[in-house]
Amino acid sequence: MRTIGIDPGTARMGWGIVDESAGTLSLVTCGVLVTPAGMPQAERLMRLYDELRQLLREFKPDAAAIEELFFGKNVNTAITVGQARGVALLALGQAGLPIQEYKPTEVKQAVAGYGGADKRQMQEMVKITLNLDKIPKPDDAADAVAIAICHSYAAPMLNRMRSS
Repeated sequence: MRTIGIDPGTARMGWGIVDESAGTLSLVTCGVLVTPAGMPQAERLMRLYDELRQLLREFKPDAAAIEELFFGKNVNTAITVGQARGVALLALGQAGLPIQEYKPTEVKQAVAGYGGADKRQMQEMVKITLNLDKIPKPDDAADAVAIAICHSYAAPMLNRMRSS
């Protein structure tokens, strides 16, 4: 199963693609979609949509996982991240992918074994889990890879629950 993980953001949207075969996970690729700060919001969202659709066509994932929106103290940031998240959900849905959403604490629990893991711990566990020489960079890409790993772990149980 090939899973794309998405760490939503307007300025930087992380993405990571992980393959699972016979219980072994491997990193296919990862990266960040970047939009310029001065670009109007509507254009930024269109660019994210177009670039994500291109990634989906190129790498043909079987499933998608995206981080749920975390409401911090900055309402404006939450709104713009929510808009980028909506664009990602639209692109993933139009591609016909099953989409699963995960809270940040669920991703941390699945990948690091502790829902309160910090960024460094998460990155190290991504490296270990995928048997990589180094931590994926930039941070947004590593976060997206962690989301894909989380779904790769959860998918078998979710599939059993859906079929019963």
